[in-house]
Amino acid sequence: MDKPRYSVIVPVYNRPVEVEDLLGSLQKQTRKDFEVIIVEDGSTISCRAETEKYAGELDVHYFWKANEGRSIARNYGIERSQGEWLVFFDSDCVIPYDYFDNLSRALDQNPLDCYGGPDAAHESFSPVQKAINFAMTSFITTGGIRGGKISMEKFTPRSFNMGYRRKVYDEVGGFREMFSEDIDMSTRIRQAGYKIGLIAEAPVYHKRRVDFRKFFRQVHVFGMSRITLKLLYSDSLKLVHTLPALAVLIALACIVFAIVFSPWWLLPLAIYGLALIVCAAISTKSLKVTLLSLPAGVIQIVGYGTGFLRAWFGKILLRRGRDIQSEIEMRRGK
Repeated sequence: MDKPRYSVIVPVYNRPVEVEDLLGSLQKQTRKDFEVIIVEDGSTISCRAETEKYAGELDVHYFWKANEGRSIARNYGIERSQGEWLVFFDSDCVIPYDYFDNLSRALDQNPLDCYGGPDAAHESFSPVQKAINFAMTSFITTGGIRGGKISMEKFTPRSFNMGYRRKVYDEVGGFREMFSEDIDMSTRIRQAGYKIGLIAEAPVYHKRRVDFRKFFRQVHVFGMSRITLKLLYSDSLKLVHTLPALAVLIALACIVFAIVFSPWWLLPLAIYGLALIVCAAISTKSLKVTLLSLPAGVIQIVGYGTGFLRAWFGKILLRRGRDIQSEIEMRRGK
């Protein structure tokens, strides 16, 4: 039997319903030259039954292992895969039916060694999920760094929708168990001289967090991990990464000045809030989602910004926990 062109590798932890949605979307693909590797990372709620349901319709393989983290689970899946391309989705993604058709066409026309695609909100998502998607993908909140048409930094593939050739893995190695492991992986691939690109025609529908509390925790960690990446790669910190932290400091200053001097100091915050609402209205075309996009956008900026400041203060200013490299190398990566 010929080897598949693509090996889809998905780490899973306690998400059987989402895995069924993911596999259902893969079953509907118009192009089927791929295998699916599901790696259950020590879940207490198994997705084995959901995987076996599609065994006759997909080339799907289920593995269970002790919990060690999503990066080690991905590497475990890579070691058991057969494809020329290693493709990574998160378990909370739904894949458009023409994803592999569009991906193959793009790779045939413009050969790459590593690619990434954008994410979007499916029409079936809840208003909160759609608002969070807007906050994570809009230029006005993140600078378009997650695969937008306009971006303030060089595109970096993310593990919810990325892939690279097996030869890249053979040279660069697997994911390292750390926060923002996908940015670390993309950086190592770029430093090795491989060609990386965005395939805008290959988006996924990414469910993300289902409430604002979980969303805040997620982006707070993203902000902290940016400092970890700075310690690993001295030139990796760009202006766009500091903007949420600067926004938090400016907002605090405006609030203090409004209390001490004049309420007019709140005007910059009001103008930004209005701009965010206008952008959300144009993008989402839904009043409810637009209204929810305002707190989602604030959470995105404040969560990331405070995480960045917290890590900068601890690891850069106080020089605590700076031995990042030795810690990572203890965890099955290169």
